[in-house]
Amino acid sequence: MLLSITLFTKDPCPLCDIVKDQCAALAETYPHTLHEVDITQDHDTFAKYRFIIPVLHIGEVALKAPIHRVDLIRAFQKASGH
Repeated sequence: MLLSITLFTKDPCPLCDIVKDQCAALAETYPHTLHEVDITQDHDTFAKYRFIIPVLHIGEVALKAPIHRVDLIRAFQKASGH
């Protein structure tokens, strides 16, 4: 099953880059497509996420900074039913 995940980010965001790299490293085990939402493109989205990015939605799980690899794996497992 191919998961669809959403990353709320902006440029630059070094922590977001780390999360993207971690997701890419887990793609073989947890196939997914990554959709990036630039929070600077919408005033409400920016107001909501500006101090907590990166924020990653995987299924029903929402992770916010700091996002650790173990939390990412657990979210992928839950979303994929493992």
